[in-house]
Amino acid sequence: MCKKMVLWYDKPAPYGNEGLGVYSCDTNERADDGWEKWSLPIGNGYMGVNVFGRTTVERLQITENSLFNPYELGGLNNFAEMYLDFGHDEYDNYRRELDIDNAVARVSYNYNGITYNREHFTSYTDRIFVTKLTTSERGGLSFRLSCEVPFQREYQRQEGDGGGKSGTVESSDDRIILSGVMYYYNILFEGQIKVIVNSGKIENKDGVISVINADEAVIIVAVGTNYKLENRVFTEQDRHKKLAPYPHPHNMVAEILDNACKKTFEELLNSHTNDYRTYYSRVKLDLGGLLPEIPTDLLLENYKKGKHNKYLEELYFQYGRYLLISSSRKGTLPANLQGVWNRYESPPFTSGYWHNINVQMNYWHAFNTNLAEMFEAYLDYCKAFMSSAEIIADDYIKENYPKNYNEGNNGWSIGTNCYPYYITGPEIGRDKPDHSGPATGAFTAKLFWEYFDFTRDKKVLKDVTYPVISSMAKFLSKVVEPHDGKMLVTYSASPEQYFDNSYTRYHLTTGCAFDQQFIWENHKDTLLAAEILNTNDKLIDTLKEQIDLLDPVQIGKAGQIKEFREEEYYGEIGEKNHRHISHLMGLYPGTLINSNTKQWLDAARVTLNLRGDESTGWAMAHRFNLWARVKDGERTYSLLQTLLKTGTLPNLWDTHPPFQIDGNFGGTAGICEMLLQSHEGHIHVLPAIPKEWKKGEYSGLVARGNFHISVKWDNFKVYEIEILPKVSGKCRVKYEGSYFTLQSKDGDSVDYTFCDDILSFEAVEGESYIICKQA
Repeated sequence: MCKKMVLWYDKPAPYGNEGLGVYSCDTNERADDGWEKWSLPIGNGYMGVNVFGRTTVERLQITENSLFNPYELGGLNNFAEMYLDFGHDEYDNYRRELDIDNAVARVSYNYNGITYNREHFTSYTDRIFVTKLTTSERGGLSFRLSCEVPFQREYQRQEGDGGGKSGTVESSDDRIILSGVMYYYNILFEGQIKVIVNSGKIENKDGVISVINADEAVIIVAVGTNYKLENRVFTEQDRHKKLAPYPHPHNMVAEILDNACKKTFEELLNSHTNDYRTYYSRVKLDLGGLLPEIPTDLLLENYKKGKHNKYLEELYFQYGRYLLISSSRKGTLPANLQGVWNRYESPPFTSGYWHNINVQMNYWHAFNTNLAEMFEAYLDYCKAFMSSAEIIADDYIKENYPKNYNEGNNGWSIGTNCYPYYITGPEIGRDKPDHSGPATGAFTAKLFWEYFDFTRDKKVLKDVTYPVISSMAKFLSKVVEPHDGKMLVTYSASPEQYFDNSYTRYHLTTGCAFDQQFIWENHKDTLLAAEILNTNDKLIDTLKEQIDLLDPVQIGKAGQIKEFREEEYYGEIGEKNHRHISHLMGLYPGTLINSNTKQWLDAARVTLNLRGDESTGWAMAHRFNLWARVKDGERTYSLLQTLLKTGTLPNLWDTHPPFQIDGNFGGTAGICEMLLQSHEGHIHVLPAIPKEWKKGEYSGLVARGNFHISVKWDNFKVYEIEILPKVSGKCRVKYEGSYFTLQSKDGDSVDYTFCDDILSFEAVEGESYIICKQA
């Protein structure tokens, strides 16, 4: 399982849509869109960089996620463009690649008989972007480095809106400094670039660095703003005061760059790869794919023509893990709709944090693919916005459920569209017939239960998970009211679902499946957490009274799970093939609908068939996970194929269209669900394996309970399961067939019970257990 995981191409990124500032569906359909379809993304959470690999003038586009305007003024803004002018207009033996085993991008080619190489990486440990340039001929390296602060203007859309931006690029001592301000929130930003050469000549004048006849050069870039991820940034109502207490980033950026420049390139690279591989190398997957001899874009094109390739499927799985490590790290903002990569002045959907599925999907694969630490970026974001979310909950209950209002004691709530500077509340209420009901917050809180359930860290449960989910339960307990003997959300909506195909108004209802199912999930999780913590109070008594009255799943006359309670036959209300499939949230990412509720599971299958497979990229990824939970291997694999064929760009980014990273993350989560499930109270290996995956192995995936699982199979039969518990506890494994042995890594026998295909034993932290097929 040591094959190289790499995206590679035999030509530079083309020039289509080169200066595009405002997203448009029409312009992004161009096949030659260099940024969206062909550039290679690297990142460290603090910044993202897109590498184009050009030989005449290389473009390196830099993103920093706090450089934000509000929704109405476009959202995230392109931080900087850096250009390396080589003048190599002809070349041969060209290759550019993204080595996701080490998070390094490379470019190599020949020009006039000389070989030129570039190596790029973004280091989390040193908070920098590094490029090393070498040549096969002594003194053969010459280029000019220049920078641009893009999209400068006095205002964004109309005079006085405050949405403008200004900036400068200047030479200063041994570096280039680009700096400026985004006016709306008075965001002060700065980038510093230094070039280090070992020979030849270097000139720095008027914001341009010229390197002449060097053997090699190292470029180091540091960036930053005066943004701080703190509570007051969200609660401060005066936009000019949000960042007022925080200093200009100049000293911080200078210190980062100075510290990096004290190290050799090899030291910087080793620090980067050691940190990255700490997380990435935990999981390996081998489906039998062979390292291809053709570029990745051709591999994908062949896949679209029916030449399915297991290596591409393995690569796609690991690429999702790579992108999360690159865009969501402790101390940074979490991954947004485009991770940490954006070229626009007004990106699609502002590159915000959209909470009616998208941001949650970003973290679906964090826990089961052994990347729980990546969730800490969102955890810190939640801590920062929590006071604002509590104010929103107060206002929401007071306005819509005044009888249940208790000032300052109404939990917390969140709506769909959120940003680094503010969050919104539920988009539906007494006089607000919009979309996405109050359970949007429960959708978010589910991540915090999963964070505990996969780590089984009691400190996480006490200090992080329980405060978040119980406070959400407090809010949700106030939005359900008696309706015909049930406890239903009075003001309810299914995300983005219109009343009919006229698309003129969203469907306002009572107790839709989305809200009821997630409230059930949150109530259940809170009760389980309270039991573990031995906590009992008035809230817990209320949840116990309510949970059996939530009626979260109803089956209609077509055998479907009803999206709306008033619906009889499928499609009577709303768009039949809507991208959201919110009434199956209890199947995934929830746990309500499972193999133990066969009637509901059968109805979920009917619903999935009626909804259809093809949709936008992220929506196909959700369907992919849903079919995996149904445990239909062939249909699940068909969804993976559809996602790759119709929802994936040449650089393997997911497309909505346009590029949205949630589809990549959801796709990786779906492959994991095919290989391992643990939501039904036991570990189920290979629950949704297709006939194409006849033989394979994986290691390092995580089941709930913090069991690290490695599996080998052949001819669809599992012949070895290795279980490494990170926390002691009861381990329950589904194993079909009675001929097996259970032993420790050292070969000692282990006591167990076996009933109804479930093998149970007491697992001890740090020990290793092997289940082997017995002849």
